[in-house]
Amino acid sequence: MHQWYKEATDETQPLLRRGRQLGHIRIGTRPSGNISNASTIAHQWHHDEAVLLPGLLREQLPDAACDLQQTEQWVSNILQGRFPSDCLPERDSHPRFVLSSCSEEAHDQQAIEKMYFDDQLAADDDEQPWCKVAWLSFHDDDASLRFRFSFGMEGFEDVAARPTMQASAADLCSALFPESRLITDHAQLNAWLGTILADQPAYVERIVYFNAPDGGAQMHHDVERGHAGVVYAQLSGHTFWLTASKPVLVQEIMRFCRQHENLATALFDDVESRRAFTQLVSDQQAVATLLDEDDHELLEALMDRHPPFIGHMVAAGHAHVLAPGDVLLLPQRDLAHCVWHTVFCLGDIMGEALSFAVRAAA
Repeated sequence: MHQWYKEATDETQPLLRRGRQLGHIRIGTRPSGNISNASTIAHQWHHDEAVLLPGLLREQLPDAACDLQQTEQWVSNILQGRFPSDCLPERDSHPRFVLSSCSEEAHDQQAIEKMYFDDQLAADDDEQPWCKVAWLSFHDDDASLRFRFSFGMEGFEDVAARPTMQASAADLCSALFPESRLITDHAQLNAWLGTILADQPAYVERIVYFNAPDGGAQMHHDVERGHAGVVYAQLSGHTFWLTASKPVLVQEIMRFCRQHENLATALFDDVESRRAFTQLVSDQQAVATLLDEDDHELLEALMDRHPPFIGHMVAAGHAHVLAPGDVLLLPQRDLAHCVWHTVFCLGDIMGEALSFAVRAAA
């Protein structure tokens, strides 16, 4: 089991995110091999538990070395100030997707560029799939990047209602990031997910992440209509995760708050916030309800910025460390049961990762 420490030791790594020190982690013994029991994987998934598949892609990584190297150069060029469209890797001499236009997305301060592509196999009335490249935060020392693939208007499109366009955007991801096949062409992973979904899996609404030192993601879920969950694959670098289904997360919040007196004073400087937090955590249903709101700052102060709560979650067995070749399955059944998760970059390497939503192909 992994262990959390308030102070650094010779055997620990820091948990840093956007300039905030959240303790240190001592990495425990990693699983020695892949989970090969399909029933165990299905049981964990259907009970809303994150499923770690250690080393699942390790043997395939050397076959993708050239693609990963090209991607690394592309990202390096972007970090040096070039627009993504100006330094696209030449993946295919006869591409299915042709870059047609670009937007700097002035309304989105984290965006670098959105690239629109013509799909040569699409019907004339189909929309264009796009790839949006953006920073993960506004923090000066966080160089983390996200390449998101979709179509239509962000925040307004019901993407699950248009599987043909979802498939086009997914194929665009495969064209720009051929290492996508490490997930999409993995026979064993497809078989496991096929059992879970009772159908062939379709990998849609894809994101390619580059978690940099001092970066990562705050506690969140990935529920979207029509999607069963997320498949996350670590291709380079290392990441630290905390995962828990919403009911478990709420229980851990309540348990932690009962064990710590004067918690509101430790979290907040102003009297109004202290009073609101104290009232909130006296009611388990109120905590569960607030998690569903876009603005749940009272809980973010605990979940994302309070080191002892990170230690509490580690001690409760909710921590995972992902190395290159590891896969993590995150079931997202619905808002009431979805697996919440938070991510930290471990070490000094900006790592590449694939994060693909999964749905039944039919």
